Amino acid sequence: MEINNKDTKILISGAGLCGSLLGLRLAQRGYKVDILEKRPDMRSQQVDGGRSINLALSDRGLKGLKLVGLEEKVKDLCIPMHGRLIHNIDGSTFTSNYSGREGEYINSISREELNKLLLDEADKYDDVQIDFNDEVLHVDLENTTITYHDSESNEEKTWKADLIFGADGAGSAVRKAMVRQRDFLFSHSIEWLPHGYKELSIPPAEDGSWRIEKNALHIWPRGGFMLIALPNLDGSFTLTLFLDYKSKEGPSFEDLKNDRSVIEFFNTYFSDVVPHIPDLVEQFNNNPTPPLGTIKCNPWDAYGKSLLIGDAAHAIVPFYGQGMNASFEDVVDFDLTLDRNKYWSKAFSDFAETRKPNTDAIADLALDNFIEMRDSVANSDFKKKRQIEMLLESHFAKEEYQSKYSLVTFPVEGISYREAMLQGRAQDRAILYLLKENIISPEDHENDLLFEISRKTKDILWFRN
Repeated sequence: MEINNKDTKILISGAGLCGSLLGLRLAQRGYKVDILEKRPDMRSQQVDGGRSINLALSDRGLKGLKLVGLEEKVKDLCIPMHGRLIHNIDGSTFTSNYSGREGEYINSISREELNKLLLDEADKYDDVQIDFNDEVLHVDLENTTITYHDSESNEEKTWKADLIFGADGAGSAVRKAMVRQRDFLFSHSIEWLPHGYKELSIPPAEDGSWRIEKNALHIWPRGGFMLIALPNLDGSFTLTLFLDYKSKEGPSFEDLKNDRSVIEFFNTYFSDVVPHIPDLVEQFNNNPTPPLGTIKCNPWDAYGKSLLIGDAAHAIVPFYGQGMNASFEDVVDFDLTLDRNKYWSKAFSDFAETRKPNTDAIADLALDNFIEMRDSVANSDFKKKRQIEMLLESHFAKEEYQSKYSLVTFPVEGISYREAMLQGRAQDRAILYLLKENIISPEDHENDLLFEISRKTKDILWFRN
């Protein structure tokens, strides 16, 4: 089936962030797009709290919004976060900037408000139809049909398409169909963390302002577990506690079974937060404790007529703030893939083959960053490393030096996740080695630091290859 055939019937499973962006972009390219979503329309019904994990929008995700012309509109939904504000257990704090360059920051944004924006934009196209409250029951990949429960008629119906996109998240029905319909080899893995997460909220101050620093991502690292907070436009903060479900070595959700244990836990480890959450126990008891996992699979395409994209293909843990950004970058890369191919089948396989190494890389980096955020950010060597990185970024162009975090989050055009991982990991090893051996220090001249770090990084990359 040729890509330039605008009569192609496209069906997308999932109207979340990735599905909405993909549907909008395909409509802009002139295709008829139908989207099935099992949840209610969030624009007319309140979304359940406690499961969202606030989003950090950065450069890779912004490219996707720019692609569909929403770069300016989305700014009204964003709160810039210039760095991490680290809260020590004694109540003292310090700041660790995300970049040594002006104008490089990440943005706190509401998942719900961003999704609403994308849905509103998609609805402007006559050739886009979005059906809510319609749960997918069965997917026939070879015949490109989806059987679903139609909420209006309360009947099962079957939808025939030319192409099916699975943009239906970590629990993807399309991916599950690929697992079952094994006419082709399909590998699939889910790696669960022993941690779950609990979402809480700091309300606005009485005058509507923010109770703690607005333009920062707050972290309370406690070695093995942590609490983070991101600001919201209404003056509130969304907090997320990441903690073992069960542990013999430290606190766990299993230990927090009654009101007293919850209060004691927060007073012990997060005492500076407690005064800001008057209904702490009520929130803790009422909000769910979902799991955290990494999904990898291969291939992403089936029969040249179906494709997984976004979390359906590569769900990751949230610790690099790149889950949404990676999914939006999927849409950007797929859009470019359509420009260089004649047939949909080739575009599907081309996209999957070239994109998967990069999503595998960011999945691994997200796990690395969990350890960094909960254990390392308050470590003296880590502080020295960040001090050196900020110095180098403030004095040299991106082409000369970028830290691992910047390579991932504020990349030079064309730097993939995999390239960022390889270069960034080598740089981290180089700096920590040079610090340990007293070859460099944060007080050295930036030119000397760049020379030593570049030399050692090249050695590490050469040895690895």
